[in-house]
Amino acid sequence: MRYKTLFFGLSCILFAYYIYTPIPENIEEYWKVRIIDAGTKISSLMGTLFENMGIMKFEDFFNILMKLQNIKPVSDENITVIDTDFSSIPVRLYLPKRKSERQRPAVIYIHGGAFCFGSRKMLPYDFLNRLTANKLDAVVIVPDYRLAPQYPFPAAIEDCVSVVKFFLQDKVLEKYGVDPSRICISGDSSGGTLVAAVTQLLQDDPKYKNKLKAQALIYPGLQAIDTMMPSYQQYQHGPFLSRKVAIKVSCLYLTEDEELPKAILKNEYMPEGSRHLFKFVNWSDFLPAKYKKIHVYREPIIGKLNASYPGLVDSRVSPLIVTDSQLQRLPLTYVLTCEHDILRDDGLIYVTRLRNAGVPVTHDHIEDGIHGAIAFSTAPVYLNLGLRVIDKYISWLEESL
Repeated sequence: MRYKTLFFGLSCILFAYYIYTPIPENIEEYWKVRIIDAGTKISSLMGTLFENMGIMKFEDFFNILMKLQNIKPVSDENITVIDTDFSSIPVRLYLPKRKSERQRPAVIYIHGGAFCFGSRKMLPYDFLNRLTANKLDAVVIVPDYRLAPQYPFPAAIEDCVSVVKFFLQDKVLEKYGVDPSRICISGDSSGGTLVAAVTQLLQDDPKYKNKLKAQALIYPGLQAIDTMMPSYQQYQHGPFLSRKVAIKVSCLYLTEDEELPKAILKNEYMPEGSRHLFKFVNWSDFLPAKYKKIHVYREPIIGKLNASYPGLVDSRVSPLIVTDSQLQRLPLTYVLTCEHDILRDDGLIYVTRLRNAGVPVTHDHIEDGIHGAIAFSTAPVYLNLGLRVIDKYISWLEESL
């Protein structure tokens, strides 16, 4: 009983400490976001303590929390929901029930979670994709790609490419009544990373060139070259997603070697011979002036790490490092960025580079937005922000497909 009282007391102290950690004042539902931010920081601290005590790994603790949101496929009067496999990879399908006189559009949605967490089964993704299927009268496909660290790079991208190629077969599109000229691939956070990489790979494949009409990226992470961009510095403590946690978890996609995240925190991790890539992510060239503020550009430091991590210089991890000629071949694009997000500048740079390359781009920037908004579109941590992000995304789909 004494230990329970002590634990409860410590929890209250931690919550009180984190609840008063400053967050931007222009955020809607200010106190809700404070509570979410405090809960996330306490969970991160608990995950770190459990890992240091040898109870479980940090990522395993967060996976347990994520899985609490998983739900079974439940059909309703409008949508049939099915769990099946595409090319031996689990997918969830949302199939409109009402008859259609013409072929339907389709959306392939890739979930976020820093390559380590998340699932097609999570309640917020079920809500989003069910709503998409209903509003667009569209077929929606949500793959469950393999997760790191058990399945490191390139497992996730390979699974996503396999699912998309399987779905794009004429016989499969015909089976689900899909119009082959009205297909979009979408994703949020690390799912946005995978969307950008998949789209680039398929546009360079003659067999699949131009088979995706559009791509939609919601607060995406698009590069692993420079983690000291202005947004990484401004929002290093969140809200919700901190620089330290983002680096710790996303590194597991490349390696479980603890030296890499330590080096990335100092921005001293790029290998010899990689300087030619810096021009593609140089924020001083691509960010609008209002986001540069008082920040001074400094190149990432090269050659400090002895170990080699090929993924650091691979465009499947960093879609921003492809050339302008490769960008020119990309389809209609939607990018949504949030102001109070360490990944903000990745999206802003991509928008600038795509427009410079002549790609038609729609960009929505949420001035009071935070990372992971879609995760807060359902109970118990409902935010109006989550619905606003979803509404903007679906409105763009309606206009574009």
